[in-house]
Amino acid sequence: MDIENADLEKFRAVFPQCFSEGKIDISKLLALFGQYDDNEFEKYKFEWKGKSECYRIAGKRSTGTLRPCPDESVNFDTTKNMYIEGDNLEVLKLLQASYYRKVKMIYIDPPYNTGNDFVYEDDFADPMSKYKEITQQTTKSNPETMGRYHTNWLNMMYPRLRLASNLLRNDGVIFISIDDNEVDNTKKICNEVFGEENFVAQFIVVRSEGGGLAKQAVIGHDYCLVYTKSIVNFTPLGRPKDIRGKIVTINNEDYWIETDWLRKEFGKYGTCPYEDIIKYLGVEKKAEIDKGLEDNKYILIDKGEYHIVGRYRKVSEDSSKFYTILKHLNKNGVNDLKELDMSQYFDFPKPISLCKELVLGATFFDKNDSPIVLDFFSGSATTAHAVMQLNAEDGGNRQFIMVQLPEVCDEKTEAYKSGYKNICEIGKERIRRAGTKIHEQNDSVDTGFKVFKLDTSNLVKWDSTPTEDAEELTQRMSLLKETIKPDRNDLDMVYETMLKLGIPLDYKVTEVEVNDKKAYSIGEDCLVLICLDYGKDGITAEDIKTMCDDYVPAKIVASEQAFKDDVALSNAHYILKDRQIEMKLL
Repeated sequence: MDIENADLEKFRAVFPQCFSEGKIDISKLLALFGQYDDNEFEKYKFEWKGKSECYRIAGKRSTGTLRPCPDESVNFDTTKNMYIEGDNLEVLKLLQASYYRKVKMIYIDPPYNTGNDFVYEDDFADPMSKYKEITQQTTKSNPETMGRYHTNWLNMMYPRLRLASNLLRNDGVIFISIDDNEVDNTKKICNEVFGEENFVAQFIVVRSEGGGLAKQAVIGHDYCLVYTKSIVNFTPLGRPKDIRGKIVTINNEDYWIETDWLRKEFGKYGTCPYEDIIKYLGVEKKAEIDKGLEDNKYILIDKGEYHIVGRYRKVSEDSSKFYTILKHLNKNGVNDLKELDMSQYFDFPKPISLCKELVLGATFFDKNDSPIVLDFFSGSATTAHAVMQLNAEDGGNRQFIMVQLPEVCDEKTEAYKSGYKNICEIGKERIRRAGTKIHEQNDSVDTGFKVFKLDTSNLVKWDSTPTEDAEELTQRMSLLKETIKPDRNDLDMVYETMLKLGIPLDYKVTEVEVNDKKAYSIGEDCLVLICLDYGKDGITAEDIKTMCDDYVPAKIVASEQAFKDDVALSNAHYILKDRQIEMKLL
């Protein structure tokens, strides 16, 4: 056994981003753990100004939270889908604990670097303040004359891809739509983040046909880069196989009958009639086929003077691999929105057909196991539409998580004139309209979505900004008397607690009553019980006993200030310790 090589492969499996040309890149390894190598010796590397800051930005904890918005949601209490409004960098950070290694597929169509697109400007010192500032602006230009044309775009993409990679399952896959301007740089970034060995393919996506004005050549295609989390665990992308035989329906499931499978398995002897199976293929094969006929796996097909053996193939499970050229024209994306009377709001929407093909490919073999599809540049919400439509067509149980910056609509646009103040409002409306149409076709499909909005934490935080104003100081001190900000509600705090504890946001939240106090049960079997209510006299030891007896939670979360007194708090600790139930205090 080559011990050194075995250890190297174990290390590579965990940290593929720390390898370059098959060898460990020490500077990448150090940066992964917050240490930075300033040694500038010559080596093959992909560098740009600000790259080291990207590591720091990706590693810095978010001070924000996601606030639920039931009024803007559809079927908030029952849906598994989510639409998150906020800067995707902060949102990806907030999702780390709850969705680490849980996402099956990521699709993103990031802003193409044309020189005029919105560029996400990240601020290491105070990202939440920067976010508040950005959402009041319309666009940021990134002209080629700046000298940082590629640099700014790379600084935007790199930390987001690093965070996104943490969310992918070991068999997960990411698709990135990109054009000529940044396809080379995007591939270099992905080689670092996901590992060169986890590159799957570079699809060519045909988006337009015919001529047109162009400087040198008519560019009628974009690209879609495909990387997996682990090529060892990756199942090749699937698409329905070309059906070559008769289709029959058995117990509401479609099968096609393959008639030449024996020939492919045994060559010329596989063409023999059923009556001559023993002669050419042997007794064992005859016994196997007879058992298959008995179990309805095979079928005898009458050819007049003899019979041949056909084999049932389930249409929904019979797949073929992807070709690298995908044809999905831009005009189809416009037509998709025309059907919803929304084509005037987006200039270049992605076709539903493209997103459906990618989602189907990634989830072909586990569509019923609630695979999560994430799009953190949601835009016109085509991915959400595609997931719902695909579920309606094949009975899958896929879930979606859409993330979009609430970029303000220009006052001159049709969207703004129609009452949509930002892109998120349009995206949510698109999902509502699409969901209504899909629900009419198949009412068993989950066409709802929970809306969350990025905001500062619900917990009171000391404002350390220097001040000489005594009144201001007094006001800051008075705020510290409360744990939770006065303008936040229980549901805000419940979902922030779920994020901090690593509980997925689609878990069921049920309001319950414990004696005279309101509490919230998280999960079907009360994984966690959250109580923020003081009730009449505050939380008592008796209340804690009731929580344990009636709900048997694994963990209880409560506001420290909600307890009746220190004695009640101390008794609660002992009661929970005896019952091996953990308590978290806010």
